[in-house]
Amino acid sequence: MSSHQSTQSMKPATAAKKLGVYLDATPAEFREGVVTRDELSALQAEPPAWLVELRANGPHPRPVVAAKLGVSISGLARGGITEALTTEQIEAVKQENPEWLQKERATQAEVRKETVRVKKMHAEREARRQES
Repeated sequence: MSSHQSTQSMKPATAAKKLGVYLDATPAEFREGVVTRDELSALQAEPPAWLVELRANGPHPRPVVAAKLGVSISGLARGGITEALTTEQIEAVKQENPEWLQKERATQAEVRKETVRVKKMHAEREARRQES
């Protein structure tokens, strides 16, 4: 019995997500083809000029926009941002520092604090269980 290694591939949308770029801003040949795992690894190891440019200046997908603003994706939607933004547009939002952004950042800070508290509580409970 011979082992046959098939090349795993993914849709362009999946590859764009893994690369942290907005699919609609990628070159047509990227959007219209399939990306193998080896090609994805090569793009990550030695990004071509178009990928470097997209990562630096955008437009960025919502998860990247949310991370750069320090809010959740839901927070972006509540703030009225539903489209991809460029780095310049993200910086403009930061400079403007609207009320929704302040509120969403505070919410994110509370979520992070609560996550840490719950993790600590579970760790302490597990430590007590191990001692018994």
